[in-house]
Amino acid sequence: MRTILFAASECTPFMKTGGLADVIGSLPRALEKERGTEVRVILPLYEEMDAEWKDQLEKVADFTVPVGWRNQPASLHRLDHDGVTHYFIRNEFYFGRQGVYGYFDDGERYVFFSRAVIEALPLLDRDIDILHAHDWQTGLAVAFANIMRTDIRTVFTIHNIQYQGWMTHEAFSDLMNIGLEHFAGLEWHGMINCMKAALFHADKITTVSPSYAEEIKQPYYSEGLDSILNDRAVDLIGIINGIDTDEYNPQKDPYIYAPYTSSRAKKRENKRFLQRELCLTEDPDVPMYAVVSRLVEQKGFHLLERILEEFLQENVQVVMLGTGDYAFEQSFAYFANKYPNKMSLQLKFSEAAARQIYAASDFFIMPSKFEPCGLSQLISLQYKTIPIVRETGGLRDTVHPFNEVTGEGNGFSFANYNAHELLYAMRYSLLAYHREDLFKPLLKNVNKSRFSWKDSAKLYNGVYAELVPS
Repeated sequence: MRTILFAASECTPFMKTGGLADVIGSLPRALEKERGTEVRVILPLYEEMDAEWKDQLEKVADFTVPVGWRNQPASLHRLDHDGVTHYFIRNEFYFGRQGVYGYFDDGERYVFFSRAVIEALPLLDRDIDILHAHDWQTGLAVAFANIMRTDIRTVFTIHNIQYQGWMTHEAFSDLMNIGLEHFAGLEWHGMINCMKAALFHADKITTVSPSYAEEIKQPYYSEGLDSILNDRAVDLIGIINGIDTDEYNPQKDPYIYAPYTSSRAKKRENKRFLQRELCLTEDPDVPMYAVVSRLVEQKGFHLLERILEEFLQENVQVVMLGTGDYAFEQSFAYFANKYPNKMSLQLKFSEAAARQIYAASDFFIMPSKFEPCGLSQLISLQYKTIPIVRETGGLRDTVHPFNEVTGEGNGFSFANYNAHELLYAMRYSLLAYHREDLFKPLLKNVNKSRFSWKDSAKLYNGVYAELVPS
């Protein structure tokens, strides 16, 4: 039996800012079902974690963590949830504040956490065979493990290469407490780069879709790390994310108006409910297009912004939920005010509202500039809502363009980052919606789309088996 320790900065249901938390919350449960593998998770203990969870914590031990010339106090806590043991590292100076990210000392905070993971290893209830770290916040844990613990193998997963954890080179002497001979393994272009440190030191590197694994070897997608990724290409593998199909299940979702499996009539009940709630024209036969997303450039909203008014001339409705860049918020608010019967914009995030939109909509728009994996298109397929995506990263791997000749495909896609290619895909979806001979086979393919963690967990277990045979 090999024991894996996941190190990450967030995890559902304890703390979530994005898709990383969903992965860390659900993948360990899937791995626990794999023969020969046991998983633990270690996280920071954030101030704003709900009291519901804090009250269940069991204190394991106090310890200290060297951060430069200081020895920072820390405590280790344990909570067993849903069959997985979770550990939390508490330190009031770094994590006793509101929010997760966005502080001027984020680099130092996660240097502390990464080193604390290593210092906590002797305090855990099991010896750890493999440390599996996720994204830049825990990248230095891989480096520290490689330097300080020869008995542990390491895996590092890139969830989004855009965020790398840059610090000035002085951080090495100020924070790291390792010999100068290790400087080159952390340095990148004259600075300390936490993600580069992980890529340099990890035994295996994974990312969240096969297409993204190929894309990040190219300068356009790599954010400057293509040379080291090409050097480590033999150790790099893309494994598509899954979703928790029990959590995202329209048959028993408590947030939606009318539970369903694949019934179009029930989806129309959800659509009518949402139209009423959002003061849109009540007509369940009008095709509804959804966006549930951060309103940022990465998600392709420059494209949608360019063609939205032209598309709204059709007999359609567009529902958007999310927050993000002020310019996008204002631009989409303009269209929502101009076409109040056709478009709704909610500048917030609400899990209940998101589920209601997935359940009510016919199509889901996701024209990303780049997308490591994407969970939204997987959720939309789970709710029998047809995705319209750009062919990049995980979107290419999970959404296959509908072919009306062969009847294959579970969505609509376009290749180039071009607004009118998006408009063409949306117009083609509208045509298909009004032709039963096209829409029926398309929906049949959507109904067969499955993206649980089961297959992905087997692939991760294969990576672990290469490092530590059971």
